[in-house]
Amino acid sequence: MTATGELPVVAVIGRPNVGKSTLVNRVLGRREAVVEDVPGVTRDRVAYEAEWAGRTFTVVDTGGWQPDAKGMAARIAAAAEVAMDAADVVLMVVDATVGITEIDAAVGRVLQRSGRPVILAANKVDSANAEPEVAALWSLGVGEPMPVSALHGRGSGDLLDALVAALPEAPAVPEPSVGPRRVALIGRPNVGKSSLLNQLVGAERSLVDAAAGTTRDPVDSLVEIDGTTWRFVDTAGLRRRVHEATGAEYYSSLRTSSAIDAAEVVLLLLDAAEPISDQDLRVADKIVEAGRALVVAMNKWDLVDEGRRERLDREIERELGRISWAARLNISARTGRGMKRLAPALEAALESWQRRIPTGELNAYLAAIVAATPPPVRGGKQPKVLFATQPSVAPPKFVLFTSGPLEASYRRFLERKLRERYDFAGTPIELSVKAREKGKRVGR
Repeated sequence: MTATGELPVVAVIGRPNVGKSTLVNRVLGRREAVVEDVPGVTRDRVAYEAEWAGRTFTVVDTGGWQPDAKGMAARIAAAAEVAMDAADVVLMVVDATVGITEIDAAVGRVLQRSGRPVILAANKVDSANAEPEVAALWSLGVGEPMPVSALHGRGSGDLLDALVAALPEAPAVPEPSVGPRRVALIGRPNVGKSSLLNQLVGAERSLVDAAAGTTRDPVDSLVEIDGTTWRFVDTAGLRRRVHEATGAEYYSSLRTSSAIDAAEVVLLLLDAAEPISDQDLRVADKIVEAGRALVVAMNKWDLVDEGRRERLDREIERELGRISWAARLNISARTGRGMKRLAPALEAALESWQRRIPTGELNAYLAAIVAATPPPVRGGKQPKVLFATQPSVAPPKFVLFTSGPLEASYRRFLERKLRERYDFAGTPIELSVKAREKGKRVGR
């Protein structure tokens, strides 16, 4: 079943660089799929939710299909075939300006045997002058070729109408349900994100390759762990700051940042066998700034010797002090070590992320803390904490109303005390101060 439940599935199939991802973006009405004028930019099969004429469906953008591919190309082709097998409708994309190639003909033969409804998109027909070339595509044997320009939108409405008409009968709007908790799987390239996802799924869902940066698109997978279903997003590795990235990497970085924003909890994967890098720290900062629950997993623990473990403890204390509240697991995506601890850590982080403290209890506790350790004197006067409130959760946010500004060190002290008392492990908490203006009272 697809990541979107009972929605019908449309698989976009075709050889490399015929414009599949551009057409997917046209269908979605937004730029989601990575597009670059280089063959093979899309490597995994990637699912998006689309809507047209009141029908909601899942679009699966696949890597270029090559029947005689080898190596990585063969695995891309295999991923495309999996999507084809799971689809209700296949959207075959052909470059009308090139005509039928041997690969196109091979794809056509596979589709003829599949028994799936097929919509044939004759792409790159940017004007009426190019339409006579479309007729030759009838010989593929998969139905009427529909001229379209994915880049300019020409013919896309007719194509979508035909696509929706071929979908199986289903409610126009799926029934609302409480979906699985969303986990963004984040880390720099080649840290083992896809390997971890595959270990959890129990099948090779995401492409795994020794080359850094194999995953460029986010890939949603529903994973059941101990009876609980989670939605994992295997994101493209964050290699550098977004404004420094170019091409496909730029858009992948944007979507990885979007995945953090859309998640409830982030699983930050670090390479235990290598020093903690500036890239790792930037990713951690992004997660904190987004206010997401967090679990840190030190991957490749099977490669760590005793000397490295001692150095790693010092590195974590020095480099990851800002997220010392996050649960840390030592795992191996390759061997499966530590997988049983993963779900409990995610659940605990989410519980902390949504924890609310009753106002009366909060004020009683803070009053005792402030009485025992008053704020430092500032400008000859000692500020008073008048009262506190927690206006929201996810993450927990606290506002202190005071008679004057509080030193940053004292705010950090109060945050530590809140964590000690209420066990906010796994979540950032926000603590702000509203100092009473001179001559005004702060009411409850």
